[in-house]
Amino acid sequence: MARESQSLEDGQTWLATTGAIAPFVGLLGTVWGILMALVGLSASGESSIKAVAGPVGEALIMTAIGLAVAIPAVIAFNYFNRINRKLVAQFDAFAHDLHDFFATGARVGGDKR
Repeated sequence: MARESQSLEDGQTWLATTGAIAPFVGLLGTVWGILMALVGLSASGESSIKAVAGPVGEALIMTAIGLAVAIPAVIAFNYFNRINRKLVAQFDAFAHDLHDFFATGARVGGDKR
């Protein structure tokens, strides 16, 4: 049971890590973009919205990309985690029923057909 349960969980760590880290990568892109916008603003000496809007817009796109990666990863992780928990519970019930059958010689759990 432990071996099968572990094989079911393969890949879930990657999904959980992606879901946890992607928003921060997007935030890093946002901070970097705003920093570059401010550096460009100070270098050019121009203080108009046109000088800042492009880099800040690109920075916000980085945030959107981070969220677009993180949200599906978290949803997929939760979905697969739920399926795995249900399947492991079925494995566990079967293992107990099989043990009881070998111990008593009669069907104990499950449906009694």
